[in-house]
Amino acid sequence: MRVRLIFFIALFILSGAGCYYDKEELLYAGTATVDCTTVVAKFGVDISPIIQSKCATAGCHSAAAAAGGSVLVSYAQIAGQASRIMQRSVVDKTMPTSGPLLPAEIAKLKCWISSGALNN
Repeated sequence: MRVRLIFFIALFILSGAGCYYDKEELLYAGTATVDCTTVVAKFGVDISPIIQSKCATAGCHSAAAAAGGSVLVSYAQIAGQASRIMQRSVVDKTMPTSGPLLPAEIAKLKCWISSGALNN
């Protein structure tokens, strides 16, 4: 009986140690707390170069390589996929497949998309 009591107390303590509250700003450093009023994010200068160098590459989202997939070459194509880019690159960080973008690139994408994905 005593062994059983000790077992349940230990189980209770161990199960409680596995529960904690995560701080979003620590888990998603650099993106969760981005202040878009201080981030410059213009399509021609900031966004297009990120997409062209990281996404519209051979075997991914270039005009020649995206057989049946999304082509991300022109402004219209990129803006048309803005919500998908936000989800995959900023939130999930599953794109590009070569690895997540740099925090500064993620911040620019997030702010550009949040401000309406303008052609500026």
